[in-house]
Order: sequence, then structure tokens, then C-alpha cells
Amino acid sequence: MKQTREGMDASAAAVTVPNRRPRIRTEKVWAMVTLIPSIILLGVFVYYFIFWTGYVSFTKWHSFIQNMHLNGFQNYVDIFKSFRFQSDLRNMVYFTAFFMIGTLVLGLFLALLVDQHIKAEGFFRSVFLYPMAISAAATGVIWSWLLNPNTGLNLILHAFGLHNVPKWYLSTRILPHLHIASINGGIPLAMFAVLIASIWQWSGFAMALYLAGLRAIPEEIKESARIDGARSIRMFWSILLPQLRPITTTAVVMLMASSLKVFDLLYAMTGPGANFVTDLPALNMFDTTFKGNQFAQGAAIATVLLVLVLIFIVPYLIGTLRKEDSK
Repeated sequence: MKQTREGMDASAAAVTVPNRRPRIRTEKVWAMVTLIPSIILLGVFVYYFIFWTGYVSFTKWHSFIQNMHLNGFQNYVDIFKSFRFQSDLRNMVYFTAFFMIGTLVLGLFLALLVDQHIKAEGFFRSVFLYPMAISAAATGVIWSWLLNPNTGLNLILHAFGLHNVPKWYLSTRILPHLHIASINGGIPLAMFAVLIASIWQWSGFAMALYLAGLRAIPEEIKESARIDGARSIRMFWSILLPQLRPITTTAVVMLMASSLKVFDLLYAMTGPGANFVTDLPALNMFDTTFKGNQFAQGAAIATVLLVLVLIFIVPYLIGTLRKEDSK
């Protein structure tokens, strides 16, 4: 009787197995068919236009009249020689460094506070994340009002008896006096106004990442550290911070890519600033291409920006793929 049942089960399995394979194949085919339109759109509107921009950067297209004659690397030589682009590179280095440090530190601090299981945690999470929901252009307008030297925060400073108030984004001072090529390589003070607005907008994003990372750390690890006598500071440096390293890596890559592409906030808040003290490559590219009609030079600036982003993104993607393959 037992042999009969086993024989029946084997017969049923033999009947059902051939039916699953065609079903799996059909699902894979439908998945590939569904992906094809997205691949075509990405190929046309992303990768083709990247190739087209790179090609234009090597041409003599310097007016409304299209001129696709090749010009070699002359456009790249011209932009790197220009005072404005050199200022952009200086500003980009300082902006990226301070923006990442400020956003990560503030985001981690907020995440640690929210992770204390305080009352109305959802309310505070929403408050800190809300700046991300505001467009960068609106953020720029709001902070340009707040940091106006004659209004906003300076009125509060005046109320506390401070009369030597900062000029914020109208300041033209660059400290220290350090000549690099044809520019002063010091830190433009006006750039800190843009940094305040940018950090305010992105710190909620960093907080969300770190909070997810903190909640993913097993309680057993924290409890073992407490039993071993680890206090708050020791717990943070030896347990929490190493566990948050993948989160920090992801946040650094995303914030760096965002800082290199920042445009709308800067355009709405300060523009290039006096003597280009708040100018960045993306704004320079927009002005060169659509106001100056220097399409080839604008394409050269865009290509340089793309290369800078790839320098940071590609190693991260390679590392991520290697980790997935090793699992």
C-alpha cells in the first residue's frame, strides 16, 4: 500500500514539474518584454544625449548656427583657462567638503536623538524630513530672504546687540589669501550662506538613512556592549559608528553626486555672486550654453561634470556589485 502511495506521489510530481517550467519561462519572457521600453527610453534620453553632449564638446558650435566641425580639445583648454571655471572648481571643492561633513554630522546627530524612542517620534521625523519635500528653488528663495543682510537673521543678531553682522551671500571676502592659478584659492565667505541652505535641506535625508541603520543593529550587540561596561561615548565610537559604515558610504556617494550637480538652489538664492564667489560648474554650464550660446563650451563643462561624478560613483558601484557576487 505504501509503495502504491509513493508511486502515486512520484507520478503526480512527474506530472506537475513539466508544467512549472513553461510557466517560469513565460514570466521571464514577460519581465523582459516589460523592461524593453524602459531600456529604449534610457538609451535614447540618457545615454544617447550623453554621447551627443560629449561629441558637441569637441566641435566649433559657438552660436545659434550649428557648426559641427571638430575643434579637438580646444573647448576644454578654454574653459580651464577661464577665470570663472577656475573659480567654479575652487568653490566646488569647498562646497562639496563642507556640505558632506555638515550634512552627515547633523543627520547622524538627529538620528541618534530620534533613536532614543522619544514621544511623538513620528512628528519629529516628519519635521526633519520636510525640507526634502520642498523644491530646491523654493529653498533658495526662502534662505535668500532669511540671510538677506538687511532683514531675516541679521535682525535677530541686531536685537542681541550685535552690530557687526555678516553680509552672508553678498560678502566678497575670500579667506585666507591664497593664489592658485589666476584666482584666490581661499574659502569664499558667501559660500557658507549656500551651505547653510543646502545642509538644512539634505540633513533630513541623512537622518533617515542613519536612523534606518541604527534600527537595523541587533539589540544583542548593544546589550553585550553594555554588559561589558561600554558607556555612551564608547558605545558610539566602538559599536554604532562601525556598524553604520555602509550607510555612511552610501550617503557620501549620494551627497557628493548631489553637490556636484547643484544648480536650482544656487540659481534661486545667489546666482554666480560677485566675482563668482558662489558660482558652481552647473550654473556656469547653464549660463554658457543658454545665455552665451557657447554650446560647445557648455557641453565641455557638462562633460567635465559627468567625469567628476563618475569618478566617485563607479568605484561605489563596482564595490556594491562585488559584495553582491560574494554573497
